[in-house]
Amino acid sequence: MSTAMHDTSPVAKDVATTHDVELVLGGMTCASCANRIERKLNKLDGVEATVNFATEKARVTLTSEVTTNDLIGAVEAAGYTASVPEPPTSGADGDAEPDGERAGEADGLRTRLLVSLVLSVPVVALAMVSALQFTYWQWASLALAAPVVVWGALPFHRAAWANLRHGTATMDTLISLGTLAALGWSLYALFLGTAGVPGMTHPFELSIAPTDGAGNIYLEVAAGVTTFILAGRWFEARAKRRAGSALRALLELGAKDVAVLRDGVEHRIPVDQLAVGDRFVVRPGEKIATDGEVEDGSSAVDASMVTGESVPVEVAAGDSVTGATVNAGGRLVVRATRVGADTQLAQMARLVEDAQTGKAAVQRLADRVSGVFVPVVILLAAATLGFWLAAGVGAAGAFTAAVAVLIIACPCALGLATPMALMVGTGRGAAMGILIKGPEVLESTRRVDTVVLDKTGTITEGRMSVVDVVPASGEDADEVLRLAGALEDASEHPIARAIASAARERSGRLPAVEGFGSDEGLGVHGSVEGAAVLVGRPRLLQDWSVATSNDLTTAKLQAEERGHTVVAVAWDGAARGLLVVADTVKDTSAEAVRGLRGLGLTPVLLTGDAEPAARAVAADVGIEPDRVIAEVMPADKDDVIGRLQAEGKVVAMIGDGVNDAAALARADLGLSVGTGTDVAIEASDLTLVRGDLRAAVDAIRLSRRTLSTIKGNLFWAFAYNVAALPLAAAGLLNPMLAGAAMAFSSVFVVANSLRLRRFRTRATS
Repeated sequence: MSTAMHDTSPVAKDVATTHDVELVLGGMTCASCANRIERKLNKLDGVEATVNFATEKARVTLTSEVTTNDLIGAVEAAGYTASVPEPPTSGADGDAEPDGERAGEADGLRTRLLVSLVLSVPVVALAMVSALQFTYWQWASLALAAPVVVWGALPFHRAAWANLRHGTATMDTLISLGTLAALGWSLYALFLGTAGVPGMTHPFELSIAPTDGAGNIYLEVAAGVTTFILAGRWFEARAKRRAGSALRALLELGAKDVAVLRDGVEHRIPVDQLAVGDRFVVRPGEKIATDGEVEDGSSAVDASMVTGESVPVEVAAGDSVTGATVNAGGRLVVRATRVGADTQLAQMARLVEDAQTGKAAVQRLADRVSGVFVPVVILLAAATLGFWLAAGVGAAGAFTAAVAVLIIACPCALGLATPMALMVGTGRGAAMGILIKGPEVLESTRRVDTVVLDKTGTITEGRMSVVDVVPASGEDADEVLRLAGALEDASEHPIARAIASAARERSGRLPAVEGFGSDEGLGVHGSVEGAAVLVGRPRLLQDWSVATSNDLTTAKLQAEERGHTVVAVAWDGAARGLLVVADTVKDTSAEAVRGLRGLGLTPVLLTGDAEPAARAVAADVGIEPDRVIAEVMPADKDDVIGRLQAEGKVVAMIGDGVNDAAALARADLGLSVGTGTDVAIEASDLTLVRGDLRAAVDAIRLSRRTLSTIKGNLFWAFAYNVAALPLAAAGLLNPMLAGAAMAFSSVFVVANSLRLRRFRTRATS
């Protein structure tokens, strides 16, 4: 980031510069842990930190007066670990270490879960089924349950002890207290009470029973809760890896090595040794190693893994190609233009990870609740115990209710509600070629009611092409185009290149030109196959005293009414025809406009082009004439956005050029077409990697679906706690069932978030 202020006064010299640091965190087990780390970091002067429980990372903005070591020290002082992630050396290896750590975490939980499950099932069965309770069944239950509570729940106990040493409490505190209390009471009842006598029976009850506490054991609660919580943690760990799979897949798309051309000889080197300017070979079926420009060869390139676009793109010399796309056709020689962290693939991964690390406003409310939740629950459990003891229910009933309160109230689902949906939603978007810059963008997509569309490069192709050839009476259209194309082939003007390209596609090899000359601002002239050819503005023919027929004049006026450019062609002193050139509308733009309307948005066309051309394009894609704003200077586009906002509209802007950057930044929601400039992409909130405007429809749909999933997750997480706590405090919920319900709430939030992986584009190729 740049300086915090842009003031040029002497005072500004004292303003410290800021920069962003990312930390990989360890030891977090719930949302309360994340809140605790976040509070510790934010207590440092000049630090603004956001901690994400699901991604296990912290994004910190800090001044130059605070070092990374200060941040790590603060995290460690809170009882957790922190480290700075190693910069990726290549796309393939960038996420290997975090992925391996998560895999190890899941494997460790799986081992504890399996052992605990094997030991817990008979304990629960003996407690629930009186017919299975043989003479010394209670002692057998102790032998089976003790390893589960001591070893199986060891991660919870360790975390609770670390919290206690730092004077805080988290979800692990609740679990540890509940399971150890159940085991401790059972030991008391077995060794000092009447529960250890031969032939003791223990009917399974779901509500408080006013019986003597010294005759009751809760080993099934201690073992069952531990197993259920371990199961929930294991499912969470697996789901986190699944949720981040899209980002890992994105990072793994890159090529591992590349054949570099040096002194005309191919050398195979690792892709991270590639430098800007290097020329490398891409054979059919190989991945393009990095972003570059084709210098030799032609081929079809499959960009579906990066852009989500299924149709291969034809490329030839002079065309740009993107790293990690696949050469599906012939041999290419490419000159590297971007390498490493500057490539489009790396930028995509960075945008996705930034979005996953951030927090939406709705999540910050949940975090504040989670931050005070655990201490409140401990107080509530103590109050429940005291109330039922005072009510004369008995120690067993009071203890059961208090433990149920401890177990049921774990706030893990609240902490997972937003980040899990963000991880899955942004990851799915990346796979479809949609990059969401941050979680706050999601709220904007819900409120938008007006979408402003730039014309050139967004609705249209952004390049000129021949849309019609009008031959004079008795002339052949192909011949008119062929001779004009031969003459224009020597020019670099965009219109000339469009004519030459169209002529080459239709006629193949173009004839040679002799005596080529240019009439500045009007056109060109030269000799082609012995004919003296003129190509240029109709005025050029007038200057050369070449008459134009009434039919050609009428065709010229009709084309100009549609905003098209007319090029006149003459040879040997006679007008032979007209070439109509225009920036053509993309095939998918009309469908995209219909899709935007279907989302409840009002499309507006904004362009610097003349009114006739703008209205013609608007008519082609289905935008009403009164929604066309034409002849707008680039510097004035953001003023148009501001005027619409002043009218009470919530505006989205879709553009692709440098001249759109200010408008994209001013809009409530900025969407940049990825085929555009880096400035436009940086100024936008959503980036559409595909040049297809239909991707904007999918981007808004996905953003709204992700926001809906977040709100659904939070609703059920809050509703679960609101409903379950009174039941537990009233003694109507067995602690073991409370543990199962708590684990289920977290798994439900994760499973609901994973449904976003099934999101599909409505665009058809």
